[in-house]
Amino acid sequence: MTILRQHDVALEGQTPRGVSVWLRPMTEGDWDILFKWNNDPKVLYYSEGDDVTGYTLEDVQDLYRGVSSNAFCFVIEADGKPIGECWLQRMNLERILADSEHPHKYPDLDCRRVDLMIGEKQVWGQGIGTEVIRLLTEFGFAKEGADRIFGCDVVDYNIRSRKAFQRVGYEIISRIEHEPGGKAEYGYDLVLTKEMFLETRRP
Repeated sequence: MTILRQHDVALEGQTPRGVSVWLRPMTEGDWDILFKWNNDPKVLYYSEGDDVTGYTLEDVQDLYRGVSSNAFCFVIEADGKPIGECWLQRMNLERILADSEHPHKYPDLDCRRVDLMIGEKQVWGQGIGTEVIRLLTEFGFAKEGADRIFGCDVVDYNIRSRKAFQRVGYEIISRIEHEPGGKAEYGYDLVLTKEMFLETRRP
């Protein structure tokens, strides 16, 4: 049976409001909270497409186990309580890695992506998502040697998420049109390059 790929990375930070944020490795003991978050309609409204209303436990296990093979998967804790999940994953979207003019846009570069879900709604709007993105971004560049890190298809109505990426320094590089009649008209791809990241760290 496939299980979550384990790692020993833990990342710690704090929001401007003083909330302690800890990213700990996701484990096979986390299925109860992951299942709960992936079946909350308000959480899924922002994190999933039009046709997703919930997942079976098997779906949830397959999702995270599959992602973990090419990612560092974490549970987000705020002031010691689990409130969401996130990961830093090797880029897997063809539209970002290639286009009609460039079959290999970044042939020699290490490209990653950041994904996250804040599953406990009472902590929305407290800056935790921004701190999570900052922690994963710093880990990706400073420890993993990434060249570019992306935020992918952040939908138009999820303004909090887009602003969280932008507060960390990510810039919009493309707008993706969605099928008419859905929740979103379009989504944004954002990127932060290693050069941009290093520039922000200069004294």
